[in-house]
Amino acid sequence: MNPVYFTCWSLARLIFAAYFRWRVYHSERVPLKGPVILASNHASYLDPPLVGAGLKRTINYLARASLFRFPGFGALLRGCHAVPVERDGGGAAGLRAILERLLAGEGIILFPEGTRTYDRKLQPAHSGIGLTVIKSNAPVVPTRVFGTYDAFGRHMRFPHPRRVAVKYGEPIYFETYRTEARTCSKQRLKEIYQQVADDIMTAIANLKEGND
Repeated sequence: MNPVYFTCWSLARLIFAAYFRWRVYHSERVPLKGPVILASNHASYLDPPLVGAGLKRTINYLARASLFRFPGFGALLRGCHAVPVERDGGGAAGLRAILERLLAGEGIILFPEGTRTYDRKLQPAHSGIGLTVIKSNAPVVPTRVFGTYDAFGRHMRFPHPRRVAVKYGEPIYFETYRTEARTCSKQRLKEIYQQVADDIMTAIANLKEGND
């Protein structure tokens, strides 16, 4: 970890421990080296730092490209390994930036739902994460956050001291889909992207809070 990332990571861990009384389950399931996609549900602005703070490796985050225009803040984002993308990470440039990090052997956090939930319930997955998975060679670790909606949901202006937790699932490799995607039709390829996204969302839904 570079000094900026380590400082922010350490501060996040302190805040989550002291203010939110956090719990972390099965961080050992996430590879310490090599490319990995952390696919998480999305309930709050707390989710990215919570998912990253639970791991003892550097993770890349998506951040809106316009935020990098502010000199000081842009430097901080780069130091924290933020990836500049347009809104929701869409577009060819965003995909290229994500794949570059993965092909370089780095990890990244993605949210299959695309945006924060409005009602604490899990939302359908967008096919975009399926495209990213198929284009990369990275395993996917389904990840679920708990309590962040109650701590700092869309309806709140300030974070509340509610208990939060993050749980990491077993890695999924999707090699069968990747093999099929090399030779299938365009229509089937679209189906594969959505199927991968749906499979990831199902794996996230199956994660229950606790050390099991």
